Amino acid sequence: MDARRPPDLIEDHAHGCADRADRSAPAEGRGSGDPTGRGGVTAALRRYARSFTGFERDARIFLLATLVYGVTLSLWWVDFNLYLASLHFDAAFIGLVATAGSAAGAVAAFPASLLSDRIGRRLVLVFATALSAVGVVGLLLVGSSPAVALCAALIGAANQAFFVVQSPFMSEHSHAEHRSELFSLQGAISTGVNVVAALVGGAIAALAARLGGFSTGDPAAYRVLLVLMLGAAVIATVVLLAIHDDRPRARRRDWRTLEGRPGIPWSGEPLAARPDLSRRRAAIRIGLPRISEPGTFLRLILPGFLISLGAGQVIPFLNLFVQGKFGLDLASLNAVFALTSLGTTLAILFQPALARRVGKIGSVVLVQGVSIPFLAVLGFSPILWTVIGSMAIRNSLMNAGNPIFNAFAMERLRPGERATYAAAASLAWSLGWVIAGPWYSLLQATLGFSAGYTINFVTIIILYTLGTFLIWTWFHGSEGGSVGTRARASA
Repeated sequence: MDARRPPDLIEDHAHGCADRADRSAPAEGRGSGDPTGRGGVTAALRRYARSFTGFERDARIFLLATLVYGVTLSLWWVDFNLYLASLHFDAAFIGLVATAGSAAGAVAAFPASLLSDRIGRRLVLVFATALSAVGVVGLLLVGSSPAVALCAALIGAANQAFFVVQSPFMSEHSHAEHRSELFSLQGAISTGVNVVAALVGGAIAALAARLGGFSTGDPAAYRVLLVLMLGAAVIATVVLLAIHDDRPRARRRDWRTLEGRPGIPWSGEPLAARPDLSRRRAAIRIGLPRISEPGTFLRLILPGFLISLGAGQVIPFLNLFVQGKFGLDLASLNAVFALTSLGTTLAILFQPALARRVGKIGSVVLVQGVSIPFLAVLGFSPILWTVIGSMAIRNSLMNAGNPIFNAFAMERLRPGERATYAAAASLAWSLGWVIAGPWYSLLQATLGFSAGYTINFVTIIILYTLGTFLIWTWFHGSEGGSVGTRARASA
C-alpha cells in the first residue's frame, strides 16, 4: 500500500485513491476450483483480455490518458530532484521543495473531490493535466528558489487532483466483475510507462548532451526531459477532452446511474456526482459530506497515513540516495528505476489472481509484508547489485497491493462517499509527506548523508510494518459484503 501515487511514485501516491472488485470474487478464488485464481499466467492474461473488451469507452480513453500522462509523472519523480541538484541546490532545500509539492497536494485534495462532484470528473482531470503543463513551463523559464518551489507546488496540486478523481471515475465507468482488472491494468500501465519513460528519457538526455557538448549532469540535459514532460501533459489533456461530458447538469432526470446517459452502455455503478441534499444539507454548508460509518472510514485511511510518514522521508529521495552512494550517471540511474518499474508492472497485473485466491486483504498484507525485509537491504547494503535488486523487489511487492486495497476501500463505502474517501486518503498521504519532508531535510542538514539515511530507513521499516499490521488486524475478516452493495440492494 505504499505510493500511489505512482515510479516509487505510483506506489507512494496510489494509496490515496481507489476502488475494487466484485465481492463474489474472493469467495470464488478461495473456494475450490476457481480456475481464474489458479490458472497461472495464461489464465490471468485471458481474464485481462476478456475484461478489456468489457471496459466502457470512456474507461479505455482514460487508460490511454494514463499512458500518456504517465510520462510526465515518471520523469517528474525520477529526475526532478536530480535536476534541482544540477542547479546546485542542497539536500535540505530539495527536501523543502518536495514538502511544498506535498503541501499543495494536501490543500488540493478536498477541493478537487468536491469540485468533481459538481462539475464532473472529466473536467477536473483536464484541469489537472493542464495545470501540470503550466508548472513545467514555469520550471523551463525560471530557476530561482521561490519560483522553483512555486512550480513544484503547482505540479504537486495538479498530480493530487488527478489521483483523487481517477478512482471514482474508474468506479463509475466499470462493471463490478471487471473492476479489479481495470484498477490493476491502470496501475500496471502507470508503472509500465515508467520503464519506457525512464529508459528513453535517459537516452534522449544523454544524446542531447553529446550533441550539445555538455555533460549529462548539466541542467540543460534535464531541461530536455522537462520538454518531454510538457509534451506528454499537453497530449494527455487533449486525450481527456475526448471523454464524454459527465457534468451532473448534462444528465437526464435519472442522473444517478449511467443508464441515464443516451448512447453509452450502462456501467452498472451509481454515480457520486451529486450530494443527497435531503440528507446532507447541514454537511454541505461546511463543504464536507456526511460519512455513514466514520470508524470504517478512518480505519481505511490510517494505515496509509502511517506508511506515508515512512515513505515521505525515503521514496522521493531514492534517486539522490542511489546517486550519492554509488555515483551513477543520469542514464544509469534512469535504467535502475526503469528496472524497478518493470517488476512493479508485472506484480500489479497478477495481483488480482492472488486476491481471488487468498482474499483481497490477505493478498495486500502478503505482498507488503514480504517487501519489508528488502527495505533493510536497500538501505544498508554496500553492494550496488543487491541494492538494485532489493529496490526492484520491494517496489514491485509494495505497489502490487495498491489497486487491490484501493478497490477494497471503495467497496466498503457508499457511492456518494467514494470521492470524499479518495480526497481524504490523498490528503492523509500528502500530510505524511509534508511532515516527512522537513524531517528528511533536518536529518540531512544536521547528521549528513549516511547517518541521516540510516535513521530514515529504520523509521520507514517500523512504520511500514505497523501500517501493514493494522490492515490485517482491522480488515482481514471484512470481505463478506460491501456497504455500497448493501446500499444499492436496499434502494
